[in-house]
Amino acid sequence: MSATRTRVIAALVMAPFAIGAILLLPTSWLAMLAALVFLVGLWEWFKLAEIDDTLQRTVLLTANLLVMVALVWASRGSGDATDLVPLRLMALAGVVWWLLALLWLRFFSFASDHETWARVFKLAAGTLAVVPAWCALGLIHYNNNEPNGPAWLFVALAIVWAADSGAYFAGRHFGGRWFKGRKLAPRISPNKTLEGLLGGLAAGMLVAAIGGLIAGAGAGQLPGVLVVAVFTVLFSVVGDLFESLLKRHVGAKDSGDLIPGHGGVLDRIDGVLAALPIFVLGKDVFGF
Repeated sequence: MSATRTRVIAALVMAPFAIGAILLLPTSWLAMLAALVFLVGLWEWFKLAEIDDTLQRTVLLTANLLVMVALVWASRGSGDATDLVPLRLMALAGVVWWLLALLWLRFFSFASDHETWARVFKLAAGTLAVVPAWCALGLIHYNNNEPNGPAWLFVALAIVWAADSGAYFAGRHFGGRWFKGRKLAPRISPNKTLEGLLGGLAAGMLVAAIGGLIAGAGAGQLPGVLVVAVFTVLFSVVGDLFESLLKRHVGAKDSGDLIPGHGGVLDRIDGVLAALPIFVLGKDVFGF
């Protein structure tokens, strides 16, 4: 079976489960399922950070799980009320982290050696990538207990998925034609083109426009949805590039081999980790 066929079959199997969970599960159950997926991705992140000892990785993973539990506990209000401030602050911390990640990408050799201090930076980056994204996912789905929360989470994820597909299509068919062969980040991910970036932006904005209307955005809110979609796509690329940077530091092709044709879980959620905090911030700013 070819790699492309395996990849497509795996995606077709996973997609219905993911979409069904987003649209049908209550936020608490979806948050638990998402925590499992994100923590598997974090386990793979530890591998890229060169934490090879299983016990050490288990301790680190448990510590991150406890942070998640503490955030849920801190968000419990009085009675049936929910205090979302801790989750919002953590999601905002994720936005700040991904802005700093842009600087790290600029100086891509930072923490590229195999010393302990480099691992510490990469471990901290893992927590700042995974935990805020998980908080943002819960915030979007809960949506102040409004019924359109699941739809908005699906839109947020669909923007990233569409951008990834649009970038692949545009890069494959138009790569090197519009910008004289200039690459997006040749020393980090040589296959990414500027044409691919534009294709990803176009696909993401198209999905945002259609999905936003379906999720309940009014015509007057649509420009805000599109602005948020642009930044969501751009930061999903940052997340993708950052994982590529980690893999390049250790000479790895994939973060794992759990998903046939797709590599590891982190390979599938790297863009999502960066996109979700940006989307939830933009959603709050524009009020849709």
